[in-house]
Amino acid sequence: MNPSGWVDCRIDGGLASVTLCNPGKLNAMSRPMWRELRRVFEQLALSETVRCVLVQGHEGHFCAGGDISEYPDFRFDEAALRAFHEDDVWGGLSAILECDLPVVAQIAGNCMGAGMEIASCCDLRLASESARFGAPIAKLGFPMAPREAQLVAGAAGELTAREMLLAAAVLPAAEMKARGFLNRVLPGDALDTEVRVLIDSMMRLSPQAARLNKQTLRALVGRGQGVDPSAALLADAYRYADSAEHIEGISAFLAKRPPQF
Repeated sequence: MNPSGWVDCRIDGGLASVTLCNPGKLNAMSRPMWRELRRVFEQLALSETVRCVLVQGHEGHFCAGGDISEYPDFRFDEAALRAFHEDDVWGGLSAILECDLPVVAQIAGNCMGAGMEIASCCDLRLASESARFGAPIAKLGFPMAPREAQLVAGAAGELTAREMLLAAAVLPAAEMKARGFLNRVLPGDALDTEVRVLIDSMMRLSPQAARLNKQTLRALVGRGQGVDPSAALLADAYRYADSAEHIEGISAFLAKRPPQF
């Protein structure tokens, strides 16, 4: 078992099941997991047999965010922080976005921060009634990176993104369905069955049509967030790396105490 978590990919017929695994941490994404997510989706994009991809979390949760235990190793240096977001995180997210296979998210439990970002990359999203959604990183003293914020705002809506980022809101599945982020909300014991029914129906459709539709939608609506962030915004995006609030937020979380901002 990898102590930093791992991304499991299993192919059964035309279905690739991609599972986020970080036991004991609600599948929080570590740096190795982001890199593995990119590798997995780049390989799936080249497959001639896979017709649909399912993204899910291990043992009852989708993804609770980033693996904060590793943050002190790199987050307080601007260059290292930039590399983490622009290379590791965006590398994984963009690999999902650029994959021409239909991608379905099966969401249970916590879907926070990085989980919201990964779910936002998926074409269809089904969730259990008990699933919870948010990005309460303001409690940790740092913002969402520009590309990632643009991604979430495009998929979840600007007002929802503002509520999550500025008020640290955590929203239930029914509310996220009402706001247009989820296709379906189901009882927990029905989620597996309904996801499989949906995927089986999708896999009977034309693979060529799926690829071309993905390419068309990508061209028409981009990544669901409009144009890329400006060069000036990206240039300054990580200057907060060694700021007192950033260090205090993460230090307080790791010490299991309230932050003092």
